[in-house]
Amino acid sequence: MIRAKPSNISEEDYLQGELTSDVKHELIGGSVLAMTGASANHERICLNISRKFGDNLDGSPCEPFGSDMKVKTGPNYFYPDVIVACNFDESQPYYTETPIIIVEVVSKTTRKTDETIKLMSYINIPSLQEYVLIEQDYVDIQVIRRSEAWLPKHYFLGDQITFESISLTLPVETIYYRVKNEDMLEFLS
Repeated sequence: MIRAKPSNISEEDYLQGELTSDVKHELIGGSVLAMTGASANHERICLNISRKFGDNLDGSPCEPFGSDMKVKTGPNYFYPDVIVACNFDESQPYYTETPIIIVEVVSKTTRKTDETIKLMSYINIPSLQEYVLIEQDYVDIQVIRRSEAWLPKHYFLGDQITFESISLTLPVETIYYRVKNEDMLEFLS
C-alpha cells in the first residue's frame, strides 16, 4: 500500500470508484489506500498457492480467488493475495464476506498492516478458518487457525502444512517453487 486519500468516503462511492480505477485501493477506516505492484517472488507464491488450492477444490462448492477479489470485513475492504470462498454469493460479484482461507504474501512494506489491521479484521469474519502469512524474502509461513484459538504456527523448509479448511497438505517447498530468495537458493544447492 502506498498513499491514503484522506476522506470519509462511503462504501458505495468506494465500490463505484473501484469499478473504473486503473489502480486498486483498499478501504480502511474510511481512508482509501492505493495498492502497490508485486515482485516476481510475490507473484510466484500467489500462483503456486492458487494453482494447488484450485486443483484440490475441483468439484467442490469452494473456489480460490486471486488478488482482484475484495474481502469485506465490517466497513473495510481488502484485496488479499489469495482467498477461498464456498458457495460464492453472485449478487455481490466484486467482493465476498465469507472466505474460509485468506492468504497474504508479506513484504517489508505490508508486514505491519498484514499482522495488525488485517489480522484483527480477518479473525472477526465468522466463516474464516485460516489466515496464512507467507514471507517472500525468506522462507517462513505462518498459519493462524480458528481451531487453534488464532495462535500462530510457523512452517519452514522441510515441513508440511495442512490447510484444514480445504483438506490439503503441501510441502513448504511447493509453495516456494521457483522463488528466488536466499533460503530457497541455499535449499536448492
